[in-house]
Order: sequence, then C-alpha cells, then structure tokens
Amino acid sequence: MKLATFERAGQRHIGALLADEATLSDFTASEPAAPHFRDMLALIDNGAAALEAARELVRKPKEKVRRAEVRLLAPLPEPRQMRDFLCFEQHIRQARSNRYLFGQGEKLDPATIELPPVWYEQPIYYKCNRFSVIGTETDVQWPRYCEMLDYELEFGAILGTGGKNIRREDARGHIFGYCIFNDVSARDAQMREMPGQLGPAKGKDFDTGNILGPWLVTADEIPDPYRLTMVARVNGEEWSRGNSATMGHSFEDILAHVSNEETLYPGEFFGSGTVGNGCGLEFGRFLKDGDVVELEIEGLGILRNRMVRQGRG
Repeated sequence: MKLATFERAGQRHIGALLADEATLSDFTASEPAAPHFRDMLALIDNGAAALEAARELVRKPKEKVRRAEVRLLAPLPEPRQMRDFLCFEQHIRQARSNRYLFGQGEKLDPATIELPPVWYEQPIYYKCNRFSVIGTETDVQWPRYCEMLDYELEFGAILGTGGKNIRREDARGHIFGYCIFNDVSARDAQMREMPGQLGPAKGKDFDTGNILGPWLVTADEIPDPYRLTMVARVNGEEWSRGNSATMGHSFEDILAHVSNEETLYPGEFFGSGTVGNGCGLEFGRFLKDGDVVELEIEGLGILRNRMVRQGRG
C-alpha cells in the first residue's frame, strides 16, 4: 500500500492511494471511531490487525476522495525519532573533495580521499529534528543565515515493531515501510560548524528542513530496497542519478547496530544518507530562490518542493 497523511476540510486524515493514483481511500472518514485510523503512528502502533483493516479499505473503499481535493502532508508528520546515516561511500568522497569551495584546503580527487576505518566498521549517524518535517508540495523556507542551500537525495525506513539487540537476520521484519527523504542542508553553516567536532547542527536544523513523502510505501511492495534507481531534478533538469545498490550499510546493519543495548520504538525513522551523485555539493552546484526540487525513487514516488527565500510568497 501507498499510505498517505493528508489534510481534508481542515482536518488531518490518513488513507491510501488507489490504483488510479488519482484517488485516495480515506481511512479516517471511513471509520472515524477507529483508534488505529486516528493518524499514521496509531496505524503503525496497532500492528498487523490495523494493517489488515487498512488493506480491506483499499480493496473495498468506503469513503474516497480525489487526490487533487486534499493537501498531502508528510506521511509521518512527527516521527518518534529520526536518525540519518552516512551509507554511501561515493557521496562522502565527492562531497569532501569540494570542501575547497568553503575555504577548506584545495580541490581533491575523490579517489584519493581516505575514509576513517570506523565508517567501514559500523553505520555512522546523527539525530535529526523530528519537529521540522514537511511533505511534498510544501515550500522550504530558506534559513536566513544560509547562502548555499542544497538538497540531498535519500530514502528512509520506518520501523513497524520495536526491539532491543535486534539480530541482523531478523531486522527486515521490523521495517514497516519506506519513503523518500530530502535532507535539505545549509552547506555554508554546516561547513563552518563541523570542524568543532560535533554536529551537524544549524547546517541541518531549521524549520521545513526534513522532507518525507510523498507517501509511505509498505515493505511488502518493496521486496528489494537495494536495487532502486534514485533521481533528482531541479526545475526539470536532472542533477543527480544513483542507485540504492551502492549502499555500504543496509537497513539491517543499521537496525542491528542502533538497537545494540538501546530500545527502538515503532514509528522511528532511519535515513539512508545521500546516494552517490545525490546532492549539489558533489558537483559544486547550489540551489537558488524559487528552485523546484523533485526527488524520484523507483517504487516510492516523486517528492516535490520549492525553495523559497524568507519574505517571498
């Protein structure tokens, strides 16, 4: 299923995209008293029975609404936790080769850049601001302190069942579904703060900086998440193309590592990190006021947002 959170008549509903992709089955309107259709977290929390009730409303919708008549929100507007990882070696090499753009050394050949051994030994991550999440077709408010704004082409897994000390061989069964993630980055702020040995901080943390969507695709529809074509376009021009097959650490690796002596909960989000070739920094290109960024991942849809300087309507 392609599960969606949307605004209808001023109220937040959840539902699923139907086969024509122009119509939604509105779960909330169909069964307004059902606690598992209150929001996406409630659907996830209520497990297999709630998911089957949702599937039945896709097979036999009770209340339908045209997609054009609602406003899609992030499928999970407030994840319980957000972690973003650094799983693509090509991205790291190409991004670091361009630090000279920020007055940090000279331009380097990406092939000569050495990654620290720990990157190969375990997944590396930071925690995002889970309160700054938006969905498709919502404007990104360009932070006033930033001159070099960038997109990042990623996808993420949403946890369906929690756990502690999850075994790698069991980890796939904990994943509820997948969605596209645009980890919008204030590159000049990020490069200024990272030499301080912590972060990223204001390079990532600003309102509207985390974009999820356009919907949440249940795991059964993505049998192999490590063979997905990933493309980014700016104003219709292709800037990025990659494939999830180049992911150095899988979501199974991620869940096994993060759950080591730490309890994870349903509704947590885990980002893949930027695919190789997946951001402007890798090519020395940055966004402009009014640019429209589209991220498309095979099977997951298209996530579309406009970058807007403060003060512009």
